[in-house]
Amino acid sequence: MLLFFLRHGDPIYNPDSLTPLGTRQAEALARRLARYGLDRIYASSSTRARLTAQPTCELLKLDAEILDWCNEQYAWEQLALETDGRRKWAFQTDFYREKFLSAEVRALGERWYEHPAFAGTQLGAGIERIARETRAFLSALGYDYDAERNAYLIQGGNHERIALFAHQGFGLAFLSCVLGIPYPEFATHFDMGHSGMTVVRFGEEPGWTAPCVLQLANDSHLYADGLPTSYQNRICI
Repeated sequence: MLLFFLRHGDPIYNPDSLTPLGTRQAEALARRLARYGLDRIYASSSTRARLTAQPTCELLKLDAEILDWCNEQYAWEQLALETDGRRKWAFQTDFYREKFLSAEVRALGERWYEHPAFAGTQLGAGIERIARETRAFLSALGYDYDAERNAYLIQGGNHERIALFAHQGFGLAFLSCVLGIPYPEFATHFDMGHSGMTVVRFGEEPGWTAPCVLQLANDSHLYADGLPTSYQNRICI
């Protein structure tokens, strides 16, 4: 199975939508995905994710199944914190980023949120919720997570190409759960731009599989269409 995780295009957050650039990014992404095809399409319930998925659905004549648990608002409520009068993702704040990178937090592995620095926050509840939903989603696709092996038991094999259109903040937590990489490590070292494509391969033969990232936040569809490839419209790449 190939799992395609797509971040939405350049957004308008209030009201929830896409900018004209975001719409062009979604169309470029659709042409890229249509070249090779998809078997199933999923999307967060947010408008910006559904609008990003729409051109791909139209080209491939597929309907997107909406997954409300992927909506970034829920992740924002649990994985973001008030700092200096502003709400930010924990990994964007100096204090929590320093803690995420510390040896004592990393030594806790998947139980990182039990460190005293995170007492009184919803970080643990948030990552546990996303992990439960992620593993139920993958189980329905034929892959049962085994925490001891940090790998997946293949139940029957899956040769499909699956796309999920969602978000950055949610996506960092989702991919950390998919890959079995503790969230503090993943969120401080990886990121994704608007309409970026991440591709994860799962084995298809009976036995065990450790999902492998083939591409991370790839934006070659933007380059192919002559669109800006700057990260968050700020950093030229």
